Amino acid sequence: MRPLPPIPTGDLPVVVIAGRPNVGKSTLFNRLVGRRQALVADTPGVTRDRKEGVALVRGRHIRLIDTAGLEEAAPDSLFGRMRASSESAVQDADLILFCIDARAGITPADEHFAQWIRRQNRPVLLIANKAEGRQGTAAALEAYRLGLGDPLGLSAEHGEGVTDLMWEIAERLPADKVEEEEDEWAPEPELSEEEDIRPKGPLKIAIVGRPNAGKSTLLNTLLGEERMITGPEPGLTRDSIAVTLHDGDDTFEIVDTAGLRKKARIDEALEKMSVSASIEALKMAEVAVLVLDATLGVHEQDLQIARLIEREGRACVLALNKWDAVEDRTLTRKAIMDRLSISLAQMRGVPVVTFSALTGSAVQKLLPAVREAWTVWNARVPTGALNRWFEEMLERHQPPLVDGRRLKLRYMTQVKSRPPTFVVFGTRAEQMPDDYKRYLVNGLREAFDLPGVPIRLQMRGTKNPYANNP
Repeated sequence: MRPLPPIPTGDLPVVVIAGRPNVGKSTLFNRLVGRRQALVADTPGVTRDRKEGVALVRGRHIRLIDTAGLEEAAPDSLFGRMRASSESAVQDADLILFCIDARAGITPADEHFAQWIRRQNRPVLLIANKAEGRQGTAAALEAYRLGLGDPLGLSAEHGEGVTDLMWEIAERLPADKVEEEEDEWAPEPELSEEEDIRPKGPLKIAIVGRPNAGKSTLLNTLLGEERMITGPEPGLTRDSIAVTLHDGDDTFEIVDTAGLRKKARIDEALEKMSVSASIEALKMAEVAVLVLDATLGVHEQDLQIARLIEREGRACVLALNKWDAVEDRTLTRKAIMDRLSISLAQMRGVPVVTFSALTGSAVQKLLPAVREAWTVWNARVPTGALNRWFEEMLERHQPPLVDGRRLKLRYMTQVKSRPPTFVVFGTRAEQMPDDYKRYLVNGLREAFDLPGVPIRLQMRGTKNPYANNP
């Protein structure tokens, strides 16, 4: 069965969830998109960056945006930057879901931001969340004083009233943004056995690294807008935020992740959830962009993240940020690459891009490097050429003796790409020592131009049909 075509999120009606902190906006977001996509915790201010997802309401898809809590703060402060990001999302909305906490009642902050919402001249649906049971329903009636129309009482946590909310959203969607549907799909191109193409949809990239390496600044520079909240404070990004970027004929889905720290330093439950979201984003990616602070060199935690990328079998691009602040660039680059080659043999030949995310200098080199890494990650080696090379490798360095008997290796084949995975067949091939495996892997990397990607090498021994006969 053919997969459904990707949903064009750029053409969908935009519905923004807004309100002060800790009223249940992220819980409502998760309920509407149908999965736990946004981090949720009983702590005000968990959401800092805008989180986007696609929800289906009454047969129509919408682009749903979860925002940081609206609160008064100085513009240059963290909360001031969070508020500016939320206000930017509201101004582009086709419908605003303004949430209050029915159990807490109407607060001065609710009244203040309700007045600001009215001045935006956008359709608004007033949501009285946490309105479980009779007491909550009665408390929701107090929301009439905000002057935003009839409040809709619901409980996002328990799912009460969410069906009614979907009907209300659908009634308020703009009629001029109708989702386009194709009655007939174009036929798939015929492919040879050796040919392999990427599935339809954007190329998925995860930006990973330690806290304060400049991951969010890099994403903002790529997008050309202040999409992510940035600043000198480490650990600003808490959730994994996905955005779509169009570059020529290519489309990229780029996920900015929370900084990954040592396990010993991960104490709070919220930070553990952030790390889990980052690892999950890496698992879903095709290419990982590992951002390093070039002024600090390679830290042990950077190596741990690189090992995680290799273990997950993802293509990798090494992004050396803050390159404009490096004094001796030749020495710095050599030191970083030497450290990687010694500690991570599988990352040998990984593409390296140097730039300054803050100034935007040389950032344009990143996406071409991502395309190149993705191409190598998808590489397929013809079986004939592979086995001719395999025979030459066996002649050059014959298989070792194991328990006094030499291994008899017969042939090799590539069983999959993403990452390139090969299987060696032969008598007792599963007993092959690790050093001979490294010999073959290094040979594959050099002979077939597979730099910087994980190479999987599996062994398949042949069974002796007479082994168990008396």
